[in-house]
Amino acid sequence: MRLCVFCGSKHGIRPQYSQAARRFGALMAERGVGLVYGGGAIGLMGEVADAVLAGGGEVIGVIPRFLSGEEIAHSGLTELHVVESMHERKARMAELADGFAALPGGIGTLEELNEILTWAQLELHAKPVGVLNTAGFFDGFLAFLRFTVREGFLAEKHRRLLLSADEPEDLLQWLTAGPTAGPVKTELV
Repeated sequence: MRLCVFCGSKHGIRPQYSQAARRFGALMAERGVGLVYGGGAIGLMGEVADAVLAGGGEVIGVIPRFLSGEEIAHSGLTELHVVESMHERKARMAELADGFAALPGGIGTLEELNEILTWAQLELHAKPVGVLNTAGFFDGFLAFLRFTVREGFLAEKHRRLLLSADEPEDLLQWLTAGPTAGPVKTELV
């Protein structure tokens, strides 16, 4: 099994973000879950990748050619796919993954998360999607989704395509075993 992880190319101001990224990566390696991600060696992207690699896990990066120098493409990965566009990057990552997790990040992270949620809404895939809500990072986004339901722009069943968990262990359990795997401290948004 492989999970695609969307997250920031920066660390953010809270040490909890990097700690949670490293913990999530370490757990992935420990449980034999491969990582598919944006291919960078910096920020939370680098933290997750380095933790999976340190645990002996598989890490596949997918990076557009025009970012491979700027984002400092990770040189120690199991595989690095260099593609021509952001569109090709997202399609390749989705193709290689069995599920999706978003950790804290900026506009790019939210864009990737929203696109994969849209694909799920349109039934282009049936893979699990979740956010690691470290230090309440996604609280505003989750509130926005509830607001869009109240305002009639999103069906409740589509809002529930996204799972939120505060702890790396809980999110990884759900993404790899499904929501019926047992008690997990998570919230279906």
